[in-house]
Amino acid sequence: MDIDIGLEKADRKAIADGLAHVLADTYMLYQKTHTYHWNVTGPMFSSLHALFMTQYTELHDAADLIAERIRAVGHFAPGSYAKYAQLSAIKDSEDDAPPALDMVRALVEGHEALARTARAAFKPAEKASDQPTMDLLTQRMEASEKAAWMLRSHLG
Repeated sequence: MDIDIGLEKADRKAIADGLAHVLADTYMLYQKTHTYHWNVTGPMFSSLHALFMTQYTELHDAADLIAERIRAVGHFAPGSYAKYAQLSAIKDSEDDAPPALDMVRALVEGHEALARTARAAFKPAEKASDQPTMDLLTQRMEASEKAAWMLRSHLG
């Protein structure tokens, strides 16, 4: 059945493509954060373990909303690690257990990259007057910018 939600087919494709990059970044950052949650050590263990859990839970929940929006505009959400690696600006860590402050730095960089990806994805949504996608992306930018700030505060 054709989709008639007030967005042109080409606009829906551009929106879905942008959201696919946001989903890939979100999932890659989720995986990295969850791995660091498991493997963090040192004097900040307790606070970082809890912070990482809060952040990976938020990222996990966000991934579902992003994927559902991709479906709502008529496209399939990417779901493989290979596809995420291809689409994401956030790369896998080579070390699952770097020193705690290196973890924090990597996650700051990841959240900043995710905010940039969401900002880029906002443009086609704005062009098409797709308010639900703009709202979703605004929330994602806000969440990543806040997460980066919280992490950055551990660096002094």
